Amino acid sequence: MRAGDPDRHAATLAAPEAARATLWPLYAFNLEIARAPWVTAEPMIAQMRLQFWTDVLDNIAAGKPPRAHHVAEPLGRVWRGQNLPIALGHAMIAARHRDITRDGFGDAAALHAHLDATSGNLMWLAALALGAGREAEASVRQMGLASGLANWFLAVPQLQAHGWSALPEASDAAIAALARDGLARLGRARAARHKVCARAIPALLVGWQAGPILARAAKSPALVRAGGLQMSEFARRGQLLLRAVSGRW
Repeated sequence: MRAGDPDRHAATLAAPEAARATLWPLYAFNLEIARAPWVTAEPMIAQMRLQFWTDVLDNIAAGKPPRAHHVAEPLGRVWRGQNLPIALGHAMIAARHRDITRDGFGDAAALHAHLDATSGNLMWLAALALGAGREAEASVRQMGLASGLANWFLAVPQLQAHGWSALPEASDAAIAALARDGLARLGRARAARHKVCARAIPALLVGWQAGPILARAAKSPALVRAGGLQMSEFARRGQLLLRAVSGRW
């Protein structure tokens, strides 16, 4: 996590130790499936990597021993211990098959669906694992999608370098509209934060950068294409500290 997903890792360091032990296997699973399409130029090998994790989830659901992988065993403990929905994990894997084919997005709704299946499902799984109730799902998913969009904007130059048309439309107006929609979702999530119990807050802290990044994208959409959205290290650390201390993700 520290090497492959440093932003999520940094966010978990602000969480209680027990929460970290729950979140890290879920985030490590996400990291494994997210990078599967990018570590090889062979689609078949990428498919096999994703199939491995499909089998891991099926074994968890069936109560079978974990597969021989350093993430699979702790993932099984968390998934079974918290009775998490297996279907959400399968949906996350299914979304990563699109990363293999590099299929574009016909419209904003298609991109939103992809982000909800990846970032939204992950944040909801994390919140459930920490004790969130069903009443929190809409707020958590809005936060997950806004956070996912911010991270997507950061990744656009790299995705395009790999031959993926990563945005439904790459014009300034279209990018700004996406960013404003993300900010609106972030606002709705925070307006309903009272529905998210305190023990589940660490699951939402991973979105600590979403507001500033989306605001910059809405104001200067060309920065998305140019790879200029990233905040300074000082600003990043300050934003995380503010959110962690206040608990107001």
